[in-house]
Amino acid sequence: MKIKLFLSILVAYSLINMAWAEKVSIIYDESSIQANYAARKLSETLKSEGYELQKEHVGYDYLISLATHPERLKPEAFSIIPEGKIITVIGGDNRGMIYGALALREQLRNHVSLAKVTAENQTPQLEFRGIKYNLPWETYRASTALTQHTSTVRDLKYWEDFLDMMVENRFNVVSLWNLNPYTFMVKPKNFPEASPWSEKEFSEWQKLYRGIFKLAKERGLDTYIVHWSIFVSKEFSEAHGVAKQNFYPHYFVPGDTSEIVRRYLRESVKQTLEEYPDLDGIGISHGEGMAGMTPLQRQQWMDDVLIAGMLEVKRPVKLIHRVPFSSGLSSDPGVSKSVEQVTRAAMEKLEDRFSGPIWVEMKFNWSHGHSTPKLEKVHGGKLGDTYFVPQPKNYKVVWQVRNEDFFALRWGVPEFIRKHIELNGHHNYVGGYFVGSETYIPALDYFTAVKDPVDWKWAFQRQWLFYKLWGRLLYDAKTPDSVFQAEFNRRFGTKGDNLLQAYSLASNTQLRLASLYDSTWDFMLYSEGFLALQGDTTKYISVDRLINQATMSSDYVSINDYVEKTNKGEKFSEEKITPSKLIEMLERDNNEALKLVNAIDTKGNASLMYEVADVKTWANLGLHLAEKIKGGIALKKFRLTGDTEQQQQAIQHLEKALAYWDEVIRITRPIYRDMPLTHYNHISYDENKNNLFHWALIRDQVNADVDIARNSVKRD
Repeated sequence: MKIKLFLSILVAYSLINMAWAEKVSIIYDESSIQANYAARKLSETLKSEGYELQKEHVGYDYLISLATHPERLKPEAFSIIPEGKIITVIGGDNRGMIYGALALREQLRNHVSLAKVTAENQTPQLEFRGIKYNLPWETYRASTALTQHTSTVRDLKYWEDFLDMMVENRFNVVSLWNLNPYTFMVKPKNFPEASPWSEKEFSEWQKLYRGIFKLAKERGLDTYIVHWSIFVSKEFSEAHGVAKQNFYPHYFVPGDTSEIVRRYLRESVKQTLEEYPDLDGIGISHGEGMAGMTPLQRQQWMDDVLIAGMLEVKRPVKLIHRVPFSSGLSSDPGVSKSVEQVTRAAMEKLEDRFSGPIWVEMKFNWSHGHSTPKLEKVHGGKLGDTYFVPQPKNYKVVWQVRNEDFFALRWGVPEFIRKHIELNGHHNYVGGYFVGSETYIPALDYFTAVKDPVDWKWAFQRQWLFYKLWGRLLYDAKTPDSVFQAEFNRRFGTKGDNLLQAYSLASNTQLRLASLYDSTWDFMLYSEGFLALQGDTTKYISVDRLINQATMSSDYVSINDYVEKTNKGEKFSEEKITPSKLIEMLERDNNEALKLVNAIDTKGNASLMYEVADVKTWANLGLHLAEKIKGGIALKKFRLTGDTEQQQQAIQHLEKALAYWDEVIRITRPIYRDMPLTHYNHISYDENKNNLFHWALIRDQVNADVDIARNSVKRD
């Protein structure tokens, strides 16, 4: 009887709610796929917040008008204008209109009623806000850490969610990277023998690529395929006896400049752009697959083959032109003024034949952009001013900030991104940024070990803060922290109050290690694991290695230089971050981060538990690093002076460092799986299947630091 009464009351309550639900009508251009998308996303949130949607534009409680107004607003800008019952959202173009609709949606999701919607006016700061996305098929590096994502990345539902995330965070470019995309996208009309696929298999690839590009177009995203240089399918190579090494998984191979290879690739470029009208452009690379060619020969080949193929297409095409990686005949990295002059001249010769500016991609601080916000190097070394002086007219630089340093642990340091844009994003020759990875794909969740329900399905959803920070701050670096804090509170209520600040403090550990420890290409550092390629092997950064390694940041001082100079009575300028200053920063910030999260009760909420656990993990890694630096200083002093008290201090500090590492293991062992890691290919270009990483798996290497200190002797 009581159950029946309860159900009756529940039904009655629901009916009353429906009767009282405020009615909302949305006016939008139904012929526009972007307007349809904006209206759909807004409608979903309105319904979830208890509003009733109606098609009629009369008898409403609220009317939302979605429109574009290019005479009033700049491209990608938007305004939200609340005027009583009518809320107007206008964009400078379709993309701006989507951003405006999603900004209104964000207010609603933060439980702001339509009656209390606040006005907004926003304009983008940077034109190009892209994600570098390495595909798992014919990907740049052979590894199960990458190929494990194949079935996920072939799922269009995954792409729907990923591209939703991109546009919500105001990224505007998705770039898909692999060695040779044409094998998967076209059956060359004049070279059908190049295709390895049955009709059914090829149809599935076409459906996937067309589906991705259609979803992107609907969301106002530009799409590019980006590939390396002279690569063909294995079937083409075998059929014609050419390019005998120029196919997956090989990449540091000689360039085959034969006419048949030129024709195959030129026609593949043209056919791809013709058969995929929603594909906006192509990115080219002067590097792998071109060994044995001079920089001038490489540029001439590009002009004759890839660029020629693009220009033959009878529609607008956009171009990403990556700066050359090599200055000699090999594929080894190098920079030179003469190569920069050749490349600049080639781009300027193209004038305005491509749609919009040519985007000139440069790797910021090589493969480890999450280090210092100061430009220390690009791929190959120090960058001159050739590309910038005089100011270019038909191209703009796009910085690529790579992440090869953290995949499992969540990361979020808004001030780093703001400082990065302040230092590098305001020059007239800069168009924007890429963020992304070569050794990680944000698709399959291969991290989560607990069986309790969590609020993510895909890997990128675990890292929501990373993408929200980069996307929103690239759009407007003045976006306040309150925007990001609101998302924590939306997810976790008041329990999320301290999480943004805690992440800002604790995940700074990664930036500080990558600034202290100099690195170049991908495997040279994996910060969240304290791993680095040393000689031929990727392994834990020993105390000896940390003492002697040069710094990435010119503002930092290495342990070796610090002890050598202070032992002679020399001093460092105030702006230098010496090891002793770094220790203070690490201890201050990471202890504060732990205080901020220690009282958070995560019971019954696995998603919150992971957020808190990652803060604690970063904090303990930071305290581990602080003790390790102390141990390194003492050990270096002992080796210089023979003072055994310094040796004992080194042992004690390194034992404390081990204790913090054990705390990392205690936190992560139950909640993180053993994770495949591309860096464990070591120095080889071949796949290594013995590639699992977890902090627990390298404890013996961490413990070895104590033995290094115990067994150390004074050095003459």
